[in-house]
Order: sequence, then structure tokens, then C-alpha cells
Amino acid sequence: MAARGTFMIVTDRKTAMLVPPLVHGLILALVIGIVAGLRAMMAPAAVAFAASRGGLPLQGTWLAFLGWRFTPWVFAVLAVAELVTDQLSSTPSRKVPPQFAARIVTGGLSGAAIGYGVAAPLLGLVFGVVGAVIGTYGGAAARARMAAAFGNDRPAALIEDAIAILGAVLVVSSF
Repeated sequence: MAARGTFMIVTDRKTAMLVPPLVHGLILALVIGIVAGLRAMMAPAAVAFAASRGGLPLQGTWLAFLGWRFTPWVFAVLAVAELVTDQLSSTPSRKVPPQFAARIVTGGLSGAAIGYGVAAPLLGLVFGVVGAVIGTYGGAAARARMAAAFGNDRPAALIEDAIAILGAVLVVSSF
């Protein structure tokens, strides 16, 4: 029997593991970090929902609060507020220090939570932070290119929102 979340192929009643659980977990930590780089509150909201459903074993860790009853809903409200405020022209760049720091913190926190699922919270934290940096700079560059192509920032922002939501859903659905 394979570990939960492991990608498997079944052929002729023989099972071959394509991605070991540790690698799978670290890829998910990187992806949730990228999500945090795109939308800072989306990543902890997704991880909190996974933890509250029992998909992430965070009991007894410093991240146990993510699995508490109301934590996913608090983060969900913050994520929705971020989706709305991102559409405002007065919203500062994600690359200014406070915004960038928030993305690194939420990416690291979310990556560490996923890392606990594969007994590697420190590696998960590192991959989450790296993903947040990738998501912050890559997302800003992609959005700028899309906004230039559309002649308007709103469609680019909505596409970025959709990518962040899809990434979060894909990560959470693997638990």
C-alpha cells in the first residue's frame, strides 16, 4: 500500500511508485509557496482547510492551530479580502518589503505544514519560501506582461487569481 498522496500507476496488478512521498510533499510545498507568492492569504487558507479535514497531521506541532475549527474560515475571509483589494489601484506592489515579507512568511508556514505530512517540516518550509519568491517575482512579471497584452490590468489580475485558486485547490485535493 502506498503512502497517502503518492502518485501511483497500476499495471497488471503490479504497482509502480512514480514519485516517492518525500518528493511529492516537497513539490506540493513548492507549489503552495508559489500560491503564496501570487496571493499571500490563499496558501494558509488552503493548508488550514486540509489540516482541519485531517489531511495534514499537525496535532502536537507548532502549526496545530491551522487545524482548529475556525482557522480555515478566518484565513478564507482574509483570502477573499485579498482577492478584492488586489483589484484596487491603490494596492501596493507585492515586491515592497511588507508585502514581500508576508508572502515569504505565509509560503514558509504553509510549506512547513505540508512538510509535516512527509516528516520534513524544515525542508517544507524552505521549499515554501523558495516557492513564495518564485510566485512573487514570476507572478508580477507574468501579470505585467498580460496587462500589457490586454491593455488593462483587470483581466491579468483575474487570471492570476484563478491560477492561485487552482493551485491551492490542487494542493489541498492531494491530501
